[in-house]
Amino acid sequence: MTKAYGATAADRPLEQLTIARRAPGAHDVAIAIDYCGVCHSDLHTVRGEWGGTLFPCVPGHEIVGRVTAVGEHVSDFSVGDVVGVGCMVDSCQTCAPCEAGEEQYCEAGMTPTYNGSCEEAPGHTLGGYSQDIVVNDKFVLKVTHPTEQLAAVAPLLCAGITTYSPLRHWQAGPGKKVGIVGIGGLGHVAVKLAKAMGAHVVAFTTSESKREDALRLGADEVVVSRNGDEMAAHTGSFDFILDTVAASHQLDAFTGLLKLDGTLTLVGLPDAPHPSPNIGYLIMGRRSIAGSLIGGIAETQEMLDFCAEHGITADVEMIRADGIDEAYERMKRSDVKYRFVIDIATMDA
Repeated sequence: MTKAYGATAADRPLEQLTIARRAPGAHDVAIAIDYCGVCHSDLHTVRGEWGGTLFPCVPGHEIVGRVTAVGEHVSDFSVGDVVGVGCMVDSCQTCAPCEAGEEQYCEAGMTPTYNGSCEEAPGHTLGGYSQDIVVNDKFVLKVTHPTEQLAAVAPLLCAGITTYSPLRHWQAGPGKKVGIVGIGGLGHVAVKLAKAMGAHVVAFTTSESKREDALRLGADEVVVSRNGDEMAAHTGSFDFILDTVAASHQLDAFTGLLKLDGTLTLVGLPDAPHPSPNIGYLIMGRRSIAGSLIGGIAETQEMLDFCAEHGITADVEMIRADGIDEAYERMKRSDVKYRFVIDIATMDA
C-alpha cells in the first residue's frame, strides 16, 4: 500500500488516499516517485470536464523518481537509476503504429498513466500523485539531467514531448521561421526547444506583460496577437506555427501568417470546438492545419536526451501535495509560471 492524492468524485477536493500497486512482474520497474508535474489534463479529468473519469482518480503523468526494484527480464534499468514516466504505461505493441515507435497512436488504444483500463484494482490506472508506481519497462525512460534539476525535468514528460514531437516532425531548425502560440505550460517549453533546434522563434501571446518573459525564454521576436499591426507584419512568413492554446479560439489569424506549404499544428485540446476556419486561407497557400499527440517512447527518450544536452528544463513552482486544490484554482486563473510540480516527499508530512 502507498500514499497518494486523488479525488473520489468530480465535485470533491483531492485528499490523501491509500492505494495498492501491483508487485513487479518479470518486465516491470518499480519506482519511488520524487516529483510529479501538474498538467491541465489532470484538472480536466479530476473535475470530470472531459467525461469518462473513473473514480477514485489519482492524476499525474509527469513523473520523475528512482528505481527500487526490477523484474527478472528487465535489462535496461537497475536499482537506483533516475527515471521518468510520461503519459502512457502500455499499448498493444503489435499494431503498425506501435511497431513504428508511435505507441501514442496505438490502434487498440494506448493505456494512459491514469484513468485507463487495467487488470489490477481498482480496474483503472492510478497516476503519479503518489509515492510509488510500477510500470512495464518499455514505458520507462532514462533521466540524465543533474540531480538539482529533477523537479524541473518532470513537466518534460508531457509538456516537453507534446511540443518536441511536432517541432521535430515538421522539421523546425536552422533557416526555419517558427511561431509558438501561447506562453504557458506547453508554450514556454516549446520556445526553449525551437530555439535550441536552431529556428528563428516568434512567440505569440495575448498579454503584453509576457513580452519580456518570452524573450527571456529564448524567443527572437514577440507578437501580441491582439495587435493587428504586429500580426500583419508577419503575413505569409512562417514555415511552421505550433499552437499550444487549450481554449477555443479563431485559427484564421494564424493560418494567414503561414508561407506556401506552411503548417499550423494544434496540441491543445479545448473544451469547446474552435470556430470553423476559413478554408480559403488553406486553399490559396496550400497551407495545412494539423494535430499532434505527445510522442512515442523512443522519441520521448530522444527529447529527454536533447534537453539534457542543451540544459533545457521547465520553469516550475514546487508545491506540497496538500496544496494541489489551491494549485488547480491558480491554474484556472493562469496564475503560474509555468508549471506546478508536487514534491512527493511532502506526502509523509
